Amino acid sequence: MTTQTHHVDHELIQAAAHVARTRCRGDNHTVAAAARARDGRIVTAVNAYHFTGGPCAELVLIGAAAAQGAYDLGTVVAVGDRDRGVVPPCGRCRQVLLDYFPALKVIVGEGDRVRTVPITDLLPESYVWADHQLDAE
Repeated sequence: MTTQTHHVDHELIQAAAHVARTRCRGDNHTVAAAARARDGRIVTAVNAYHFTGGPCAELVLIGAAAAQGAYDLGTVVAVGDRDRGVVPPCGRCRQVLLDYFPALKVIVGEGDRVRTVPITDLLPESYVWADHQLDAE
């Protein structure tokens, strides 16, 4: 683990917090995520909870970003509803985010201790799916 930290994108946290505050309702939508694309755009999404295992906000965000033509995300953050603050990605989301965006930065931490770390710090000695795929030629 490198434990290096990067600039905290507070605008991104505010965007996710705004969506969590205004769009998360009831038990179906409890977490909002926001990502900054490499071109500067901010993309947002909410989780789609379902007892069968609906997707987390970060996974919905990947699809929402692609639908908007944002295929290269630089930084991501998730924020819980009811003013719970920054929520770290679960294990499944960490793996998926790493596979899609190996250079991604993730905002984690609480209150005044939020920090931005590389996704690789959240999955030390990780399995990178793309590294094990046959080259398509």
